[in-house]
Amino acid sequence: MKKDVSGKHKWILRKHKNTMDFLEKMLEDAINDTFEEKDYDESRLSRLEVKWKRFLSSSMTSRHRIMEEQERIKGLISDISHQTRTPLSNILLYSELLQEKETDPALLPIVQNIKEQSEKLDFLIRSLVKASRLESDVLALRPKNQPVAPMVEAAIATLREEAEKKGIRISGDNFQGRACFDRKWTQEALENMIDNGVKYSPQGSEIRVWTTDYEMFAAVHIKDQGVGVREEEQCRIFERFYRSMDAAEEKGLGLGLYLVREIAVRQGGYVRIKSKPGMGSTFSFYMNKNERR
Repeated sequence: MKKDVSGKHKWILRKHKNTMDFLEKMLEDAINDTFEEKDYDESRLSRLEVKWKRFLSSSMTSRHRIMEEQERIKGLISDISHQTRTPLSNILLYSELLQEKETDPALLPIVQNIKEQSEKLDFLIRSLVKASRLESDVLALRPKNQPVAPMVEAAIATLREEAEKKGIRISGDNFQGRACFDRKWTQEALENMIDNGVKYSPQGSEIRVWTTDYEMFAAVHIKDQGVGVREEEQCRIFERFYRSMDAAEEKGLGLGLYLVREIAVRQGGYVRIKSKPGMGSTFSFYMNKNERR
């Protein structure tokens, strides 16, 4: 009797193993997009195969619809960007010509205001296009393993002239570490953070940039001597269109730090801030060292 029970137990275990192997093979084929339905019979596994095939077909249809919708959104965003770029460029050009030729002191402030508002509108449209691309997954970030230093140095070089005009010094060298990041968009994120420091720091102050090479992340830290951020606002400054009341007098739309966070998260990283009102802020941009699957 014991032998019969033992034999039946082995048979059940063998059947269970075969079933699990069968299901694992179905899932593996689905992942590799190679699943094919076998000859149908009345077994339960065969019925499961039929349902699995129907599910995959439905998922494939949904995926194609999503891809088509993304293409339509991509086309719409491109049209908006293209249709607005030319008239805005013309307005900016004509306002600059007016500034050069206008001699009436009473009209010069009006011309300057036209130029400033046009630049603000141009910046708003460009920022909204970038934000829309991120939210609709149209913007393709292509992270690859590479050294951090060239990207950080390029970001600093882009903002150095603007900082010097305001009497602000940007310091930092000997940047270390490697990570997986998209060079173009990560550099833009760093430029947004440095530009944020330039906007809200006083004349004669310093913005310090350095890197830290951790085991799983490489981080870029940007410390300014600006107005700082209140503790209750630190969880909100990365929201779209959010602007601190302490920064209301400076030009801005509340999109720069939002884009910073989106770019970091979409590459498997994150952003942190340490700040106290009146004592400046330190933004840390963390980049994952492992490629995302």
